[in-house]
Amino acid sequence: MKQIVFLTVLLFSLTTVAQNYDFGKVSKEELEEKLHPLDSSANAAYLYKNRKTFFEYTESEGFQLITEVQERIKIYTQEGFQYATKSIGLYKNNSNIEKVTGIKAYTYNLVDGDIEETKLNKDGIFKEERSKYWDETKFTMPNIKEGTVIEYKYRITSPFYSNVDEFVFQHDIPVKKIEAKFEAPEYFNFKANAKGYLAVRPNNETKRDKITFKNKTRTGGNGIYDGPARTSYQTSDLEYTKHISSYNLENVPALKEEPYVNNINNYRSSVKYELSYTKFPNSPIKYYSTTWEDVVKTIYESPNFGTELNKSGYYKDDIDALIGDVSDPMKRTALIYNFVKSRVKWNGYYSKYCNEGVRKAYKEQIGNVAEINLMLTSMLRHAGLNANPVLVSTRKNGVPLFPTREGYNYVISCVEILNGVILLDATSEYGTPNILPYRTLNWEGRIIRKQGSSALISLYPKDISKQTISMLANLDENGTIEGACRSVKTSHNALSYREKYNKVNEEDFLEKLENKYNGLEVSDFKVANAVDLGKPVMESYKFTKESQADIVGDKIYFSPLFFLRTKENPFKLEKREFPIDFGYPSGSKYMVNIKLPEGYKVESVPESGALALPDDLGSFKYVISTTESNVQLIIETAINQSIIPSMYYETLKEYFKQLIEKENEQIVLTKV
Repeated sequence: MKQIVFLTVLLFSLTTVAQNYDFGKVSKEELEEKLHPLDSSANAAYLYKNRKTFFEYTESEGFQLITEVQERIKIYTQEGFQYATKSIGLYKNNSNIEKVTGIKAYTYNLVDGDIEETKLNKDGIFKEERSKYWDETKFTMPNIKEGTVIEYKYRITSPFYSNVDEFVFQHDIPVKKIEAKFEAPEYFNFKANAKGYLAVRPNNETKRDKITFKNKTRTGGNGIYDGPARTSYQTSDLEYTKHISSYNLENVPALKEEPYVNNINNYRSSVKYELSYTKFPNSPIKYYSTTWEDVVKTIYESPNFGTELNKSGYYKDDIDALIGDVSDPMKRTALIYNFVKSRVKWNGYYSKYCNEGVRKAYKEQIGNVAEINLMLTSMLRHAGLNANPVLVSTRKNGVPLFPTREGYNYVISCVEILNGVILLDATSEYGTPNILPYRTLNWEGRIIRKQGSSALISLYPKDISKQTISMLANLDENGTIEGACRSVKTSHNALSYREKYNKVNEEDFLEKLENKYNGLEVSDFKVANAVDLGKPVMESYKFTKESQADIVGDKIYFSPLFFLRTKENPFKLEKREFPIDFGYPSGSKYMVNIKLPEGYKVESVPESGALALPDDLGSFKYVISTTESNVQLIIETAINQSIIPSMYYETLKEYFKQLIEKENEQIVLTKV
């Protein structure tokens, strides 16, 4: 068996070496391939990825950053059709705009043994504005089928030479071959920050290059003795050294995503080039970001951050009237926090920098994240509280592993008190002190104090978010149950529920609830404290559901959790190298009371039992009791930490396996 695997890999490697990766040179062998040789579950694969990023100088524009991309993708199944759509994000800031040119794209299919190619027409390329700072060029390849190979290339020209897009080497589909290169003149000093579990090492070298300047000179034409006007051209060369990093990888495995990952990109193998400083001829060194202190200083000294934070005249009278004679710091904090939430609504934009400014946001009662939370911080300071902004990277933005100005994309507020801190985000309509929106629960933030110093601060909550579910169910002899269900949710569980319930109409919410439990019929649905954030949110309803028991002869078999039981283990990978991120600690308690059908008695019930994860990471308790006509079940589960290290993965996977088995154990009734 080992010899067969070895030969397969060897033959695949030889095929890879012989493959022609020039644009347009797609082979019949690539089109005939039915499965990926090393990952039969892949619905698509990159056959080839090539990227070159370098600097180009013109006398009219100066240095610009150029990125050239070529990608060839094999589509194995219909699920892989999604990879036939390509989106290219283009950053813009005022008059500075990234541009994409030279798009060439073809679809290749095998028809009667011959290669048929279909060209992407210009009318299949679409451009749209995603936000104030981003445009998007998007295209979907034509004539896609199972077995198709697509190939495209394009060129991006960017005036933002300090913002080099990440070199990504691992994707959610396998990659057969990657070639990548980054070139930078000696005038630009970059740090290479690598992440991920795949070993990626560049081949570094230096080469000489030059910039040719053309000088125009006009002579004559000023008098009778000067003769006619003449224009002459002279050239001069400026030689420099360029630093080159090259990457060449083969057979890169797919990065499989699982539940409870804060952002899979945190663990994707890649390299990010961050500009440290520039040193142009006859000019002093200009530093960008080399340490977190440099990053914080750059952000704080921005007129769209520190200057806006220090403004207070626009709200002073309103806040003085609001807090009046209130001296208790906690009450002052709550008053100001709720005032900002009700006064200024979030426009949906993330940013650590103000866009229109705090004054305008206050006046027009709408603003971005920075305008709202810097305003909140300033008001809290005005009220005599020790308040400071906290830089945050949202879950979608990833964890800022290295000192980088792009690492943080969000800002919240923090009040430091004697026995801890209070974290506040006034963009969250249903948030409360220390109950931040889920998007911000991403490892650690960086608090910036008045003196300009900074420190890391945990964003994960320590208190457990609880959910208590009570169910009364009547089971009949046909396996149908009817009854009532009531749930009470606190903290982040309550926040999550309110965001889902309050943002849709009730009919749509009920439809999702009924679909979630596959045919559940719900009536008398009620929600209490949907907007009263000081109380737990409570949901109650009556229900009917068929086929909740198996009838075999004179016996009835059923799980006492019925439709509430956990049916599938969320953890399926054999091995997991990244941590398990639950977002926040949580606990659930199920209290189920079942009235048995007349004419039946309990023959057997599952045993009561308990499970525990090591180091007090979590627990599971199952307690069941019976009477002549009733069954009572109490289940308590808890995950006590927001993040569980990957070293516990196998233990956690087994814990959920046993939990599911226990919840699915059956009670057996028999006719009297």
